[in-house]
Amino acid sequence: MKYFKYPVFLGTLLILLTNCNTSYDEPRISLKGYEVESGFELDVIASEPLLKAPVQIDFDSKGRIWVAEMSGFMQDIAGTDEDLPSGAIKILEDKDEDGVMDHAKIFIDSLVMPRALTLVYGGLLYAEPPNLYFVEIDKNDRPQNRVLVDSLYALEGNPEHQPNGLELNIDNWIYNAGSHFRYQRKNGNWIKEPTTHRGQWGMSHDNLGRLYYNNNSTQLLGDYILPNRMIRNEFLQPQKGVNQKLSKDQRVYPLHAAKVNRGYVEGVLDKDSLLLEVTAACGPLVYRGGVFSEEYEQNVFVCIPEINAVKRNILTFYGDSITGQQAWHDKEFLASTDEGFRPVNLSTSPDGSMYVIDMHRGIIQHHAFLSPYLKKLSKQMQLDTLINFGRILRVGKKSIEKFSVPDLDKVSSNELVELLKHKNGYIRDQAQHRLVYKEEVSVVTELQQLAQNIEYPIAQMHALNTLNGIGTGLSFDLLLNIAEKSNVDVICHVLVLLEDYVTIENKEKARQLFRNLIKKESNGVDLYLATVLGKWSIVSKDDFNPIIKRLVERHENSQLITEALLSGMSLLNEDVLTDLNKTIIEDSLFQEQFSKNIKRKEENKKNSIYVSMGANEDSRTKGAKLYRKICAACHLVNGTGAEELAPPLVGSEHILPPEKLTMIILHGLKGPIEVAGKIYNLNHAMPGLNTNESLSDKDISSIISYVTNAFSKNPSGFSPEKVKELRELKSKNGSEYTLEELEEKLDSLSK
Repeated sequence: MKYFKYPVFLGTLLILLTNCNTSYDEPRISLKGYEVESGFELDVIASEPLLKAPVQIDFDSKGRIWVAEMSGFMQDIAGTDEDLPSGAIKILEDKDEDGVMDHAKIFIDSLVMPRALTLVYGGLLYAEPPNLYFVEIDKNDRPQNRVLVDSLYALEGNPEHQPNGLELNIDNWIYNAGSHFRYQRKNGNWIKEPTTHRGQWGMSHDNLGRLYYNNNSTQLLGDYILPNRMIRNEFLQPQKGVNQKLSKDQRVYPLHAAKVNRGYVEGVLDKDSLLLEVTAACGPLVYRGGVFSEEYEQNVFVCIPEINAVKRNILTFYGDSITGQQAWHDKEFLASTDEGFRPVNLSTSPDGSMYVIDMHRGIIQHHAFLSPYLKKLSKQMQLDTLINFGRILRVGKKSIEKFSVPDLDKVSSNELVELLKHKNGYIRDQAQHRLVYKEEVSVVTELQQLAQNIEYPIAQMHALNTLNGIGTGLSFDLLLNIAEKSNVDVICHVLVLLEDYVTIENKEKARQLFRNLIKKESNGVDLYLATVLGKWSIVSKDDFNPIIKRLVERHENSQLITEALLSGMSLLNEDVLTDLNKTIIEDSLFQEQFSKNIKRKEENKKNSIYVSMGANEDSRTKGAKLYRKICAACHLVNGTGAEELAPPLVGSEHILPPEKLTMIILHGLKGPIEVAGKIYNLNHAMPGLNTNESLSDKDISSIISYVTNAFSKNPSGFSPEKVKELRELKSKNGSEYTLEELEEKLDSLSK
């Protein structure tokens, strides 16, 4: 019998290896202190020692779980050794078929902070910053023929903010959180294309194909419209339709007083020291599993790791917008008093359950953002010792039989078409993907029939996008026929696909279709019509400008419809505006925005997604690296100061205001100094960095951003422009400042 002990504050959880057959030993984890919504059951599917610090999973056709382990993240309070190759991608297997993983094999090891993976195109796509790789998988589960998909996927920066997700969507593109690029493989070649920048950690999609994401302080963000519909005009920077806050309510309902990074700030905690609003939201999942009861379908579940919980949101769809509302206002869907429970991602499994990826780490705040307050509490509560754990939990509906899962790599192409009607969105997505990347042209007829079967609208959307992905089987007349008899969601996809058939020959039928569709007075149909009319008006302005006019009049004050129209008008010029002015209301919102867009084009001011090659490193992370390289030798990594070498920075009254810290960093400091009531009279001076030509104003600004965050209760930024101004303010004799002289100088500056 083996025992794994938690620190005392968590209580004793025993991992009992009870199976008599040592080949199938399965760790048993107590879930005491975990509460899940009534009617659901919670099970541990995998745990240490099989895995450590999991951050994302995927399932293969054999029912195995593939796991990305980011074990290098925050192994101690200082975040040391995060750049060492300690991460891995593992395959977990349930060999005795009892529902609990009992074996693990390493697929790839010696990885530095691997953060995302997905099984696609018969291989594995995975991210190891800064690179995105694709590898084939041989019959013995070994990687082969590795391809570098993108060398700029996740540039240097805070691991909390680097791209991740790798979400395969219904449009056959792979999307990412923290990124403005999407990926697809065609004919053996990888394609990288700009898209809207979305979210921070984790991504999901609904049945239509709209994307959902979040950031630390906003638990649910999303798009009102299918990806890339609002950005086809390179000079348009849409404000509506994408990156929308779907739930205004950020309240959380913890079971206990969990330790959070800014708990010392007024208004963060209530009188009982319970967190009030989200501070580390991540890993959203639109549940499309098909086995929870109907009211749970297309709910969005969100990880709230700072309070050891998972939140449930109920979506309402309006065609041209979406709102989210928390299911309850006094509890969470899943919550725990186990401060090691750190849900960071969620997945729908092949059997329809929801899997919770629990990183199970004491400290999940990166050291570049870690406050002195949480550092102290983490030490006191021994959170920094909780590092060699990792869990995968399964949430299932009681008394509901799970789906039997077909081996998608062994079923026939005809069976894959039939699976596009499956209740489980995971199964549908995977069936579509296999038909597309294997280019199953033999089932085009079956796909065409399914695309017209109005009894299965979700399957219609999958069939349409499967045909589009295969590259054959769609036609203008087929799409017209489907649009005339299908529901609004299917019509939206048809309108997008019709853009491939914009010709003079097709304009009359298209005009008639659009005139019929606009009579539906559907917000959803109007939105997608707005995105396509610009392309058709180039073919025949006389036929399509009147339809544009009707949309503008119907949605006269709608920023969303205005931007949707402009997005479809990629070939902007004054002639188009002149023609539209004959029909569009003068001084309308559309006319105003059109004119602004023309000006942006004349000044060549493109949307930043068409200019930037990737995410920039955030200032605090860069500052942390520079601090460790330049300052830590004397002040130490934890800011406590080396004995007889440098005073502490933690709690020092001299690192704020930022002007004071900037002057010390630039020009140095000598003589006695009092810090927190103690006099430090060292026999040497701190040299200034003003003469270091390798350090830019931006570098100094980054150091200030990090130091004030890491060692004070009041993080403060200081712009590179202000740093530049203070470079010239040298001491009277040109050497290091004394504290008295420095304070006199700062007083004179403030007057």
